[in-house]
Amino acid sequence: MAPQDGNLLLPLLNKGTFTPPVSGRHFTLNPVISLTATVGDGNVLYIWRPNDELVSKYSERQQTVSAIRWKEDGQFLAAGWSDGFVRLVGLESSKAVHHIRVGNGSSTSKTEFIAWSRNVTKKPPAQLRFPDRLVSQGGLLDEQKDVLDLPHDLEFVEIETALPKLSPLPVAGGTGDDMFVFSTTSSLDFVFRPIKPEEANTVDVMTVGTADGGIHLSIYDSFIIGSFKPSPAPSGMTVPAQGPFHLCGHGSHPDISTHSLLLRPQDGDGKCLYLVPMDLTFIHDSPVNLSVLASKTTTLQNLLRYLKQTLCHMAGEFKSSRELPTRFMLGVQEDLEKFSRGPVTIVQALCHTVMTGDVFPPMREWLLESLAERGHKRWDKAVVSGLANLRALVHENFIPALERCGVVLSRLLGIARFHEGRESIGFTVVQIKGLMDIISCLNVIARNILSNVMDELEHFGVFSVWLRMEIDRLVSPSLADELTEKEATMDHAKVVTYIQRYLTSSPLALYFDELAKDDPSRNTGLPQTGSSLLDLLDKQIKRHESGQTYNKALPNVAFLVDHLTSSASSVFSGIAEAERRGVRFGQATEISVGETIWKHDIHACALQPKGSEHPSMLTFTAVVSESDKSKISVFRTSGPIINGISSDVHLDTAVLKLPDEGTIIDLKFLDDSSLLVLCRQKESATPVLLRADYQSGKVKYSTSQRRSTAVSDRIWTTVGFSDMTGFVPVQMEVQKASNLRDWIPARVCLLGRDNAAYRTYQLPVDWDAVKG
Repeated sequence: MAPQDGNLLLPLLNKGTFTPPVSGRHFTLNPVISLTATVGDGNVLYIWRPNDELVSKYSERQQTVSAIRWKEDGQFLAAGWSDGFVRLVGLESSKAVHHIRVGNGSSTSKTEFIAWSRNVTKKPPAQLRFPDRLVSQGGLLDEQKDVLDLPHDLEFVEIETALPKLSPLPVAGGTGDDMFVFSTTSSLDFVFRPIKPEEANTVDVMTVGTADGGIHLSIYDSFIIGSFKPSPAPSGMTVPAQGPFHLCGHGSHPDISTHSLLLRPQDGDGKCLYLVPMDLTFIHDSPVNLSVLASKTTTLQNLLRYLKQTLCHMAGEFKSSRELPTRFMLGVQEDLEKFSRGPVTIVQALCHTVMTGDVFPPMREWLLESLAERGHKRWDKAVVSGLANLRALVHENFIPALERCGVVLSRLLGIARFHEGRESIGFTVVQIKGLMDIISCLNVIARNILSNVMDELEHFGVFSVWLRMEIDRLVSPSLADELTEKEATMDHAKVVTYIQRYLTSSPLALYFDELAKDDPSRNTGLPQTGSSLLDLLDKQIKRHESGQTYNKALPNVAFLVDHLTSSASSVFSGIAEAERRGVRFGQATEISVGETIWKHDIHACALQPKGSEHPSMLTFTAVVSESDKSKISVFRTSGPIINGISSDVHLDTAVLKLPDEGTIIDLKFLDDSSLLVLCRQKESATPVLLRADYQSGKVKYSTSQRRSTAVSDRIWTTVGFSDMTGFVPVQMEVQKASNLRDWIPARVCLLGRDNAAYRTYQLPVDWDAVKG
């Protein structure tokens, strides 16, 4: 940094122009990577590298973006849309890998605010170390330092990583929002990320505020806890303030499970906000490790999505293998029914030809004119490609996904057995065993499908050769001798078997035929509680093979996948309900300066008071009024957190006056000590950045009255910006330094008044060493 006008200049990291310009001031910096996300044209998400290099973009038709936020580890970008969904976009992906419904799609339920935070669930155990003395001297282990927490490490053993990776699905043939999610290896790696050892004791919480005053919570990317509508009751008020209230700020600290919410009343004069503690006691005191539970349930949810998409492709391939041959056969069936020798089916006619060599006149006409060489090629390609693709989908996609479901369910079964009869974790052994029973049924059916596909392909290959030979014989009688020699080596038994068993109705129809919505077998097919679905399925398949009436629903793949999904949803709902009972909203604190509030920001810190075993949470709320943009009111609230529950809150305030009659452009908290203010000073047209250590002894917080009159004007450090010629900033985004991946310095990004030009600067490592 070089000095200019008495101030040090922040070094420029990069600059450029967002094309198209930023819509709605929606732009945000990735916490751990040099990436920036913006919204352009109202409905397109852009992710940029430095110097205007576009990484990816994503859009939704006829929907607009209303909020964006990066995840704490920088892996996902959450975007709230006007249709009531929050979509999570991968780091360098043009696809939304998760779709989280937070509203009903109406204008009153669209997303207005998104916050993403990380909480520590428990302190990590001491790590195993191997001192040299153990190798060289055969010394004894130090129990305090060298013993591994074996139960803890066993809890995080990832069996799934030993399994082959899931294969991508084709794009064509999929349905819904997930049709592109599983189409590439990179997307699959993003969706099915194993839990990392360093994340074993953390849980990521996404807090979403909607336009109807709702607060939506989800953990571990996409596991939904539920929605709430808090009604703040400030201290001294017996009746809650009039709502609804809109979430406009969020603060949290990793070591404290209580989050601070800043709520704005919808009806009001804009002169006050309410600070409400949200106690997430399920994080502080959960009977089961939240990281494991959230990871496994989210993985199971994603596997069910993958199974549904795979099933769509499987059904499509089966349908394509039957459609064209069926259309060809319909053309001759009517003629055969009117045949002079009496009604004849196509199966009877073809068997007659195989056995005798004689071709009925309607069949001759059909083979020569309707089917011919070109039609036969189309028939052969449709059946072979359809069945081969079906075989690949079952073998490479469906069965591997079922195996992974079994691994995840076995882990959940162990958790349920361990906690059975002691704590309420939201699901039971019986529920998990029921899901495993359905997985067993799907495994049996998948292997039956593979066996039938192989048989049908083998028989069709022989039938196709015979059919082509009959067409050639009719087209060119001169080739009769040559074709007779070829026919002598043909397995006519397989030709007849194919005609009788596969031609008009495939055995695969047992598993893929669509069930009517009002089909009674949908409700009567499920066994009673305690009965085995697998045993019942085996009985129904045997009844079908023996020609008896059977329940059509049980062997149907779509029915079983739907049944698996609905049964799993009951488990997910139970877990969410158990966690939802651990959400509590505390007493509200009114934040007001007596004037209309123009800008605000919020930051939470943790404090361990001397002589107390309970931590305290400090929340700082910086507020600028519409009428006076030269000073900042900082509200400090503090209170002990006892067993994850907030108690009485103490409030005191300070007023920070800007030096040199400066005018605030924007302000942001950077960390536990730095409040950054972008301002324009009276004597200079070039903006500067002010930094205040808002927790230092120089800042005079007043406890004697609610609205402090103490003014602190000598607590500022001033730095300038390089390369600012012709650039007028109107908005600021800041990120603290991170070494989660590679080391990245603390930085500030300024957006110009055209909402397109931007500048990113590196912030000082040591503010105390900066003189200004």
